[in-house]
Amino acid sequence: MSKKEGNNKTNTNKKRPAKKARKTIADERLKVLIAFLFMGFAFLLLISQLSYLLTWKSDQSFEWNPAWTDAQVAAENWAGKTGAFLANLTINKWFGVASFAFPPIIFLYGLLIIRIKPLPFTKTLITTILSIIVLSVWLAFLSSENTVLGSGPGGRHGYYMSIFLISLIGKIGTFILLVIASGGIAFFINKKIYIILKKFILGTMNLGNSVSKFKQENDLLNSDSELNEENDDLVFETEFPQQERTGDTEQFTVKDLAGEKSQAESADEEVSLTIEDQITEDDGEFKDNLPLEDYDPTLELASFQLPPIDLLEKHDSGNSSVTNEELISNKNKIVDTLGHYKIQIDKIKATIGPTVTLYEIVPAPGVRISKIKNLEDDIALNLSALGIRIIAPIPGRGTIGIEVPNQTPEIVSMRSLITSKRFQESDYDLAVALGKTISNETYVFDLTKMPHLLVAGATGQGKSVGLNAIIASILYRKHPSQVKFVLVDPKKVELTLYSKIENHYLAKIPDTEEAIITDTQKVINTLNSLTIEMDQRYDLLKKAQVRNIKEYNRKFIKRKLNPENGHRYMPYIVVVIDEFADLIMTAGREVETPLARLAQLARAIGIHLVIATQRPTTNIITGVIKANFPARIAFRVTSMIDSRTILDTPGANQLVGRGDLLFAPGSDLIRLQCAFIDIPELERITNYIGEQKAYPNPYYLPEYVDESSSEGLLEVDLTKRDSLFNDAARVIVAHQQGSTSLIQRKFSIGYNRAGRIIDQLEAAGIVGPFEGSKARQVLFPDEYSLEQYLNSLDS
Repeated sequence: MSKKEGNNKTNTNKKRPAKKARKTIADERLKVLIAFLFMGFAFLLLISQLSYLLTWKSDQSFEWNPAWTDAQVAAENWAGKTGAFLANLTINKWFGVASFAFPPIIFLYGLLIIRIKPLPFTKTLITTILSIIVLSVWLAFLSSENTVLGSGPGGRHGYYMSIFLISLIGKIGTFILLVIASGGIAFFINKKIYIILKKFILGTMNLGNSVSKFKQENDLLNSDSELNEENDDLVFETEFPQQERTGDTEQFTVKDLAGEKSQAESADEEVSLTIEDQITEDDGEFKDNLPLEDYDPTLELASFQLPPIDLLEKHDSGNSSVTNEELISNKNKIVDTLGHYKIQIDKIKATIGPTVTLYEIVPAPGVRISKIKNLEDDIALNLSALGIRIIAPIPGRGTIGIEVPNQTPEIVSMRSLITSKRFQESDYDLAVALGKTISNETYVFDLTKMPHLLVAGATGQGKSVGLNAIIASILYRKHPSQVKFVLVDPKKVELTLYSKIENHYLAKIPDTEEAIITDTQKVINTLNSLTIEMDQRYDLLKKAQVRNIKEYNRKFIKRKLNPENGHRYMPYIVVVIDEFADLIMTAGREVETPLARLAQLARAIGIHLVIATQRPTTNIITGVIKANFPARIAFRVTSMIDSRTILDTPGANQLVGRGDLLFAPGSDLIRLQCAFIDIPELERITNYIGEQKAYPNPYYLPEYVDESSSEGLLEVDLTKRDSLFNDAARVIVAHQQGSTSLIQRKFSIGYNRAGRIIDQLEAAGIVGPFEGSKARQVLFPDEYSLEQYLNSLDS
């Protein structure tokens, strides 16, 4: 037994150096060092080669004897003996002038080590190597001087390869071979060249076929010979009036007027004239016989860089750790309080979190859990603490938890979450780092799995900071091509910072000046526009025969979907509404209806909702909203009723505030301390993104035309007046204020209906025309004259 243990110990000791070596290699500092070494070597090689063009004659002796250790021997090369050796090796012995392509490729590899990828490295490397080889031979083939630069402009490789090819296939054959090789490299670099050449060949063939047919028809018409009634079918790849589709190749048949032909001739002509089409539109898929590089949605902004971590602050809160004295004091008080009620416990342990400490107790056998639960207020009184919460029992542990706020809570910085291993290594589609758990672990969730999020809490408890944390998490992980935000801010001050990244990350409806939506009517139009976008995306999913946006985009990236059939890469769309209660109060069902449609259906096509409210009452968070928002975040609220409204359970009323929250991703309830991100940090992030190259426009949503709103006074039919028309006219005249908002408030109706009534009042001559931000002019001075006019309309 001891021998086996000794062997295990020996194996463990052997594994430790390897593990340590892997850890050292994975160290970011080592990667940066190696990257700089590669980039420095690239500059050294470039300087050496440039100098070699001037000093190659005087430094030729270093080809045979570099004399590394002799300090008396000096090289003319700007990079010394090392430069003379490297330049002689690459230019003279290898590939000549074509060797100037080596420094850029080495520099690119250095950038790749530190995750900077201005170009696709593998394709660039293959293309560069092939180009160096072919260019070297070209230079030697075209040059009559084979002593310049040592072995000629093509180096020794080009010189010897050129001599070999000329002896093998002659100068003409060598020239043709080099042209073909150069064309092959050009095709590899850019497939558009292939497409242009293909169209040219097809056009030339079609033109030749048409001329040939025309000539044959004229010859036959002028001849006295009789035509054979049995005509063969010829196959062409062009369009004619009578078309007959056969197979996957675009083959069309026409009756041959050329007369009698043998079956062998027809077969030969069919083989020679049939060309396989590269694109079939039967199922909307793109098919090509040649291998295609995957579509890269980030290519338009290939130089875009995600925000660096240095833009975020650490937010150290000083000495925020819980002392042993505090732990022992709280433990004794809990034990004493339970002892007063003759409740014995077998064991107690503490787990320290950033805001609260969890004390887990194991009660003695026979103690009823409900008895401990009812002592919540008594424990809070003895501990002199706000926000005591009892979890009885803790799911999966068999213990009872008592959460006690720390005397000096810790601030959880957004920087600590973004740099955490859990966030950096997560493979979530929309990873969100929300905060830290009670055991000080970073909590990361996938917004696409939620799929929508409802956030509630009293004023000043951290809702807006929580929304900023959600947005910042996505900005730190996703390229502008992969995600878009629709930001709704009725308060007009919370989300204005993000206007700087409008053309990078924001989406809006056309003909809207501001990307941050603050007007109620524009919110309604935007939500309805999103429902149109949702329907269009579902149609594309149906055509592509996939179930969700992830499968669709994967198929599109592999170029299996043809953009000419309407297919496109679809980014995720995250809709953030900062104050939902205000929208419900002003627009009611006009907001709730499209929002409910999106919540019910938009998950599969990548539209996700995050709505926040400071009034978690039943008339704001209705049953329809709650049913479609299974994931909810509750900051501190003022009453147990509000907690039950948002979470279906009490607990949010016992939080301590300042980012303390309860997160319900499903049936579980998790207590977190929300990450803190300050306004200066957000400004730095948005400035960093906004200063980079952007798309020409924001992401435009489909245009929405409100069918219920009147297009003009000529379309207003006064015989179909609203039922509130007369009452609204009386209110307008009584207040001498012709505004839509007044009608909304007085009759508790939505904006659209109030707007229609105002249009009817204008058409009836009761109020004046629209005057921008001013209220409309009321054209009746008193209610008496108004009543006479209304009676005349009714009669």
